[in-house]
Amino acid sequence: MNSLLISNLSKTYANGVKALDKVSLTIPVGMFGLLGPNGAGKSTLMRTIATLQEPDQGLITLGELNVLTQKNEVRKILGYLPQEFGLYPRVSAKSLLEHLAVLKGISNRKERKEIVEALLYKTNLYTDRNKNLGGFSGGMKRRFGIAQALLANPKLIIVDEPTAGLDPAERNRFYNLLSELGENTIVILSTHIVDDVKELCPNMAIINRGKVLLQGSPSKTIADIQDKVYAKTIEKQQIKQYKEEYNVIAEKLLSGKPIIHILSDTDPKDDFVPIKAELSDVYFSQIFAKTE
Repeated sequence: MNSLLISNLSKTYANGVKALDKVSLTIPVGMFGLLGPNGAGKSTLMRTIATLQEPDQGLITLGELNVLTQKNEVRKILGYLPQEFGLYPRVSAKSLLEHLAVLKGISNRKERKEIVEALLYKTNLYTDRNKNLGGFSGGMKRRFGIAQALLANPKLIIVDEPTAGLDPAERNRFYNLLSELGENTIVILSTHIVDDVKELCPNMAIINRGKVLLQGSPSKTIADIQDKVYAKTIEKQQIKQYKEEYNVIAEKLLSGKPIIHILSDTDPKDDFVPIKAELSDVYFSQIFAKTE
């Protein structure tokens, strides 16, 4: 399977919002994390790759396929799980999956039955296969979303904010399922949750305000800022002052008191303590460096 190549992709909406600004990415086989805050342009990029909307300019190729002009060919090998998707509440998981399999072109009844049952097992939904979807939990609905995305053995899978709203146990189940998929398929995981990418993805990119800020492996991007991240507990009223004096990349509360992380090439002294860099530090250093 060849890589997905995105070149110089731009999109501006009628209200003037520039959702994509000359985005270029190379996405190989495996799990690829697309990190960015809400409104960064991730969903616009995902919908464009999924052939659901047109860019103003740019090119997307998947192997020999031109994604923007050969939409029907792309859809045959595409699995897509959007952030929000509707389900028929009074239909069982098995019935809807069989119906969707027909729409995907799986016309042989025996083959369709085998594929549907295998996917229900794979997503841990087989025991609930005859239950109406309206009675499914959020995690079960997400797993059903993955099941429908896997119909017809896709070569490209896009999942947009897949773990939003899931409890820790459901999230781990989802992690395991996605990591299995990424062994022979291009799987794009679009999220604002840094841990999703840290756990799953050997390659990633950070996007904000429609621009790609960074692309690389999580381990390499963390190594690039190792020994440059420092932390300090301060008073709430000092936050503004420290933001003026230092490159503050993160702030959080511990026992009600703010802890700030700063990025510095040299030891800042002033009671700052060097800490081990995490992917969240990479993420915030990029987001804040470009928006402040």
